[in-house]
Amino acid sequence: MNEHIIEIKDLKKRYDEGKIAALNGLDLKIKKGEFVSIMGPSGSGKSTLLNMIGALDVADEGTIKVAGIDLMKTKDLSQFRSQEIGFVFQMHNLIPNLNVLENVEIPMFENNLNSKQMQERALELLKAVGLEDKIRQTPNKLSGGERQRVAIARALVNHPSIILADEPTGSLDSKTGDIILKLLRDLHEQENVTLVMVTHEPYVAKMADRIVYVRDGKVYEEDDKID
Repeated sequence: MNEHIIEIKDLKKRYDEGKIAALNGLDLKIKKGEFVSIMGPSGSGKSTLLNMIGALDVADEGTIKVAGIDLMKTKDLSQFRSQEIGFVFQMHNLIPNLNVLENVEIPMFENNLNSKQMQERALELLKAVGLEDKIRQTPNKLSGGERQRVAIARALVNHPSIILADEPTGSLDSKTGDIILKLLRDLHEQENVTLVMVTHEPYVAKMADRIVYVRDGKVYEEDDKID
């Protein structure tokens, strides 16, 4: 059974009073548990697509179903995000005045867990990313790679069905980037989570099960001719 956790059909999104077509009738299906890389030139619609899947923005037309939920018809998108989606951004987006443990706990406050339960889950993931000895440190005391590992732990903390990673190695040197990529891939397998990653680096993209290319707001599979 090929269950698709993401189903997108004829998705359209325009900005600047309709002058800019970020998505132009885009179609995409992603299977549950799949690791997909999204590539394409600057301005092609990659990040817009990721924002649509994560319900950070709403499309103008088309259909988009994620984890069985029709995002064009769902009013409480914040609940959907907290339950189904984990985000990993290029610049980490950690809160500077909170320590590592507290940063990872933040997404759990909507889940009616007590402090002990939250701490246990956060510690479990911080151990998985190799930062159990840094839990009381604030982000400014960490290296870029360590901050990204905190962001990955935070993304996984609510047992999401999908991880969305937007250039997760973009601000890191190649050696640290490779460590982060291996960690993402390992956690993707261990947590049985679908991973969708935007990248501009071909060697990074090739770590995925499948590569799709976005150009002019549409998706092309790896074998499609786009010239």
